[in-house]
Amino acid sequence: MSALVGTLDSMSTNADRRVALLTLGCARNEVDSEELAARLAEGGWAVTTDGTDADVVLVNTCGFVAKAKQDSIDTLLAASDTGAKVVATGCLAERYGDQLAGELPEADAVLGFDHYPDMAARLDAILAGEKIASHAPRDRRTLLPLTPVARREAAVITPGHLPAHLRGVMRQRLEHGPVAPLKLASGCDRRCAFCAIPSFRGAFVSRTPDEILAEAEWLGQHGVRELVLVSENSTSYGKDLGDPRLLEKLLPQLATTAGIVRVRVSYLQPAETRPGLIEAIATTPGVASYFDLSFQHSSEPVLRRMRRFGSTERFLDLLATVRKLDPEAGARSNVIVGFPGETRQDVDELARFLTEARLDAIGVFDYSDEDGTEAAGLPDKVSAATVKKRYDWMSALAEELCAQRAGDRIGSIVDVLVDTVERHPDGVDVEGRGAHQAPEVDGSTTLVAGGNLDPASLRPGDLVRAKVTESMGVDLIATPTELLSPAAP
Repeated sequence: MSALVGTLDSMSTNADRRVALLTLGCARNEVDSEELAARLAEGGWAVTTDGTDADVVLVNTCGFVAKAKQDSIDTLLAASDTGAKVVATGCLAERYGDQLAGELPEADAVLGFDHYPDMAARLDAILAGEKIASHAPRDRRTLLPLTPVARREAAVITPGHLPAHLRGVMRQRLEHGPVAPLKLASGCDRRCAFCAIPSFRGAFVSRTPDEILAEAEWLGQHGVRELVLVSENSTSYGKDLGDPRLLEKLLPQLATTAGIVRVRVSYLQPAETRPGLIEAIATTPGVASYFDLSFQHSSEPVLRRMRRFGSTERFLDLLATVRKLDPEAGARSNVIVGFPGETRQDVDELARFLTEARLDAIGVFDYSDEDGTEAAGLPDKVSAATVKKRYDWMSALAEELCAQRAGDRIGSIVDVLVDTVERHPDGVDVEGRGAHQAPEVDGSTTLVAGGNLDPASLRPGDLVRAKVTESMGVDLIATPTELLSPAAP
């Protein structure tokens, strides 16, 4: 398949028709866009990420929360100003379909996940002036059997998964840095009261290990040094393949992939995080000791209304188990404030948990009703003014706590993957990330002179050992001492 991808790369630069593929939202969408890029290039389209001078602008939208939806709409409106044909796809398009088309006449088409296999032909038709019927939304959970192990035989389009008739990798990189997301699975079987994702992403479906390993090998051959494993719920990986411990077995294999120096797991559900998985993440060489745990809250009454499980003490015990295996392990989470029925006592309990948890990064979200969710119909809504007040307070607390945690790392040794090297007349700026820092969301580490290794000698993709000397908020400053693994020439 590597030969096919190479062919797609050349086609993407020689074709007469240009499509600008703009991606919004999470890393899962990034994988979907790279699948779309490969399909489009195979269909004769030149694929770019620059919205100017394109025949078609294809926006891979996000439909998660109100702000993400608005960002998607704003991007579509801006695309319409370029004079190109504008096509919406991705989660917002899948979730709202013809309703979105009716409210956004600036879009020439609104296409769902079922359009992905023949997206190139769809864009051909749109460019020729044909009218394509907009996607009709439906609950994608209904497309698959209730029993997870029965889902493998269902003929359902799942973005970011290898089509059944292909035996290689169908993906074209849109970004060329040393890190890339790799999709473990799609969909979710949980029924969190605040979340609409399962309705438009569908029920949980794992990719097979051979598909994942083949794609990891291809990414390693194309300059990727760190794999970020993504899904809606990575802790469920393998349950539909008959082995709920499959991720624990897969991680060591991924970590030995040629060219790959670090594998990172994201999107862990605390209630499903088993001791064996904790041990695999915390102790396997080449796997980042990093725990992206979706706590959402810590007050038991709020968690129950959210249809989630846990408590402050259970979550603290989970983190203690992690740190017993690796005291320097990284941990991050997201929390929601203002959920219906939340009291001041609940907020104080969440603050107690965050204060004791010593997390490296905390994302704070203010609750808002989402179409089609159970929470939208719950009583005892928290007023908008109170939600904002709690959000502001919790955000400030989270910022302070994460800065303290970064300060705790001063004097420690971290292994840093170099992301960028910017040279200028006054010197060089070298940015990277330690094992506890995921791309874009968890801060970074700046490498400066003072160690045994000159930062000016480094290149993106180098893995170096460094000593932390300072912290600035969640960011670290460190002096490199040893080159552990150089990037490929």
